[in-house]
Amino acid sequence: MQLTRHTDYALRLLIYAARSTDPAVSVQSVAQAYNISAHHLAKVAQKLIRLGYLRGVRGRGGGLQLVRRPPDICIGAVVRGTEQTLALVECFEPACRCAIEPVCGLKHALREAQQAFFAVLDRYTLDDLLRKPAQLDRLLGIVRRPEREAIGKRSATAHQNRS
Repeated sequence: MQLTRHTDYALRLLIYAARSTDPAVSVQSVAQAYNISAHHLAKVAQKLIRLGYLRGVRGRGGGLQLVRRPPDICIGAVVRGTEQTLALVECFEPACRCAIEPVCGLKHALREAQQAFFAVLDRYTLDDLLRKPAQLDRLLGIVRRPEREAIGKRSATAHQNRS
């Protein structure tokens, strides 16, 4: 089974929002961190808002906020909600025109495989995807508050030394 880019971006957006130190994250900052299309990511964000995973905050300092805590966001549910169709093959669809569909064992095997796939995803939460927080932060360019303060102090010290 191959997930769509839409679902991939949805999971990435949730990971970024969960790790961010900002009260709300912008689509632009997330797109820049992942080097992906902000336009496509905006559509993904709207879907996650409709599904109740994010909320959009307007105005200065606005952006996207997680509505639920990471341990309460089931990855299987996110994938089910963001995939346009879960039909792996034509015979999963109501309008199947396959001549052997009534007697074919492939449909059963694929349905069982898909159920196993989701059974595994249902055991994971967004919190499980955040297990290496320092590495995630570094790769996404997220700076924790104490580090920001240390950077500010170093900059102030450097400025004083130049004066």
